[in-house]
Amino acid sequence: MSRMTASIFAALVLCCGGVSAQDLSGDWQGSLGPAPLRLILHVEKGDGDAWKATLASIDQSPDRGAAMPVDAVTLQGSTFEFSIAAIRGTYRGTVAADGNSIDGTWTQGGALPLSLVRATPETAWKDPSPHSVRFVTVDKDVKLEVLEWAGPQARNVRTLVLVPGLGNTAHIFDTIAPKLAAHYRVVGVTRRGFGASSAPSSGYAADRLGDDVLAVIEGLSISRPVLVGHSLGGEELSSIGSRYPDKVAGLVYLDAGYSYAFYAPGLDPIPEPPKQQLPPIIAAIQDGMQRYTEIPPPILAIYALPHAGLPDPTLDVKGEAIAKAFEAALPHARVVRIPQANHFVFMSHEADVLREMEAFLGTLK
Repeated sequence: MSRMTASIFAALVLCCGGVSAQDLSGDWQGSLGPAPLRLILHVEKGDGDAWKATLASIDQSPDRGAAMPVDAVTLQGSTFEFSIAAIRGTYRGTVAADGNSIDGTWTQGGALPLSLVRATPETAWKDPSPHSVRFVTVDKDVKLEVLEWAGPQARNVRTLVLVPGLGNTAHIFDTIAPKLAAHYRVVGVTRRGFGASSAPSSGYAADRLGDDVLAVIEGLSISRPVLVGHSLGGEELSSIGSRYPDKVAGLVYLDAGYSYAFYAPGLDPIPEPPKQQLPPIIAAIQDGMQRYTEIPPPILAIYALPHAGLPDPTLDVKGEAIAKAFEAALPHARVVRIPQANHFVFMSHEADVLREMEAFLGTLK
């Protein structure tokens, strides 16, 4: 695939002139390239005279809710332009007189036509995963996107609360969640700072993020759920499990039992990029990491070991050392290694993950 059709996710601020707020608000849809790749541009009013929006490439990412920033956005008269420096892409288009379409060109090493059309309830490309969406207030001026997949209606059914990894949203579970929902109530939480959740300037320390998940649990009147976290989601699991073990029935770490979730003395975390190269929210999350060593609830920890496609085999050695330290320090935990899985183990080896989860959940009181 060429760089021109590389994954494009964006969060942008629009400077408006010549087209009213009513003309730009809403979802805009367009297809790029011969494949084609479907794009959804969501525009809404920001602070003051500004606008904000997100651009999702829904055919290239399993996470429909994810977004990444773009920059240098302008609207002069009917001419709409933006650029994405990270992928060296630019767009220039003309807003139609009726305000319902933008006809333009995407340039990224070459040029491709890209027309954006305002979506209507009838034409909108809807998320095919069978979930509802709501927003739960967890802090002052902070609301989190919460998904719930249709499942059993019986009373006293166990609830699973899914927490995504860094940079992802609850939509990353769109494929596996309906299968879990055949037997459980399944809820997904998008972390503050990502997707449709609020993005405040503060509140990214580990225990604050854990408190956000607790606030969702309490807001939905969920009693003792099982928390399921992928990657950085293990941080919220360890935060809650170490401080409030009686509030959860169990914890499931999906390739998530690393330094942010479990501190093994003498084992360094997987190297991170220099902090100055990180976006502010991710840097704040990194700054707010804590050392969790005692995690009393029942635990299932699934590791992708040996990991498929790692460029540096020493990372598998380090991962295995951390998995062994996890087993030694938390002997009540069931630790499972799935060979040749990738980091998104619940996607690369879904059947194995479902089987292990079902066996673990069957042991819980």
